[in-house]
Amino acid sequence: MKAALTSEVRKVVTTRLWWVLLICMVAGSAFMAGIVAFSFAFADQLGGESATPPGMDPRMMAATIYGLAVSFGYVFPAILGALAVTGEVRHRTIDTTVLADPSRGRIIIAKLVAVLPVAALYGVAGMAGAVATGAAGLALADSPTYLDDASMWGSIGMGAVALTTWGLVGVGLGAAVPHQVAVIVALIGWTQLVEPILRLVLGLIEPLAGVSAYLPGAAGDAMVGASFYSTTGAGDLLAPWAGFAVLLAYGALAAIIGWLTTFRRDLT
Repeated sequence: MKAALTSEVRKVVTTRLWWVLLICMVAGSAFMAGIVAFSFAFADQLGGESATPPGMDPRMMAATIYGLAVSFGYVFPAILGALAVTGEVRHRTIDTTVLADPSRGRIIIAKLVAVLPVAALYGVAGMAGAVATGAAGLALADSPTYLDDASMWGSIGMGAVALTTWGLVGVGLGAAVPHQVAVIVALIGWTQLVEPILRLVLGLIEPLAGVSAYLPGAAGDAMVGASFYSTTGAGDLLAPWAGFAVLLAYGALAAIIGWLTTFRRDLT
């Protein structure tokens, strides 16, 4: 197992792609949090009456702004995880991998463990970027940042855990859908278009409003305890640890499907 882990870690960190995705994620998270926070700061100049949207308390607003790294940035660790599998399939290095280690279940586990520390770095860096610009905007708006509140740091920490978990989900998805282009297009389409629309639509249908909480993106938001989507009426969120369990279940299910299909087939 040690040799498999060493091999998989090297496959992740010896290419430029992991840090290119990291830079994109931090920049995107900082931009999203900053643009929303600064829009509150300049609400008066834009014709608004208050820095806090109606019906939202300042603490929830701060948590929602910091959580934008999870709401919109989770596609990056998910792609990182997916590429850990699909990159090998595309470049046919998977043949060498399974010849060196015929236990395909161990290969999947090694990939999951190898992606974990890099995904954790994504989580910490993404949340740091969102907190930095978000807090600056809130301070400019004379709205409390709540960075002196231990419970807020708990939410920020859970956001980092959520982004880390998305890296594991990505590995599972890559195993289930080994075609690199297909899985990247599917991840971008789902995270940036399909799920946001689903959450908004389901939130408007009262009998189905609770279903949106079990969508993968909503499960990640639940770990933060606040969501940009839920503040717009797109359904409620699960409890933080329930969201964590649901997100892990998605990753485990995808990994099992990948093990039963992709990694059971003849790869040569």
